[in-house]
Amino acid sequence: MSSFSHIDNDGRSRMVDITDKEPTLRSAVAQGVVSMEPSTFEMIYNNTIKKGNVLDTARIAGIMAAKKNFGTNSNVPPN
Repeated sequence: MSSFSHIDNDGRSRMVDITDKEPTLRSAVAQGVVSMEPSTFEMIYNNTIKKGNVLDTARIAGIMAAKKNFGTNSNVPPN
C-alpha cells in the first residue's frame, strides 16, 4: 500500500526496527509566554520564593520530561 516504512500493506502503523540505523543529531527550539504579577517576577528573579528556586525546579522538570519523551509515541522505541 505504501512505501512509508511505518505503514504495513494493510495501512496499519507498525514498529520499525532501527537497530542498524546510524544515530542522528537532532535539535528543537521551543517558545512560550508566561504571564505573572510584577511582584512574582521580582521574587523569582531575586530567588526569594519560600519554596525554593523556581527556575531550577522548572529546568529539572524540563529535563525529566525530555527523558520521558519516547513514551509519548508508541512507535518510538526507548533509547
